Amino acid sequence: MNKFILIGFIGVFFGCSSGISKEDLSKLSGYWEITKVTLPDGNVKEYTVNTSVDYISIEGEEGFRKKMQPKLDGTYETSDDAEAFIITKKEQSFSIDYKTELSEWSEQLIELDDTTFSVENEEGIRYDYKRFEPISIQ
Repeated sequence: MNKFILIGFIGVFFGCSSGISKEDLSKLSGYWEITKVTLPDGNVKEYTVNTSVDYISIEGEEGFRKKMQPKLDGTYETSDDAEAFIITKKEQSFSIDYKTELSEWSEQLIELDDTTFSVENEEGIRYDYKRFEPISIQ
């Protein structure tokens, strides 16, 4: 009897867990700040204050990411530098593939919802982000 309950619980757990869908990818658009970095050895670097945020713009499977410096008046400073990317589906997950004049790299999208997302790069380093909420002092 206990085996049936355990099997039923596992089925409900995995049946209710939904991965990242193609429709979810549009949630990446917007301003994001890093919250922590987890290294392959388990060491964690927490970020409580950020002087820059990432702006991500996505249309379909293509987009770009820029570093932005928020100002106290609610505006942002940035350079013209942007990292273009393409999102590709690889087996049961999505990969963000970047290409600049200087480098190419890939990050696997681990989690994505309205307020957070996480990626892991090819070296096994995980980056966790939360949606940026600007502070405006007028």
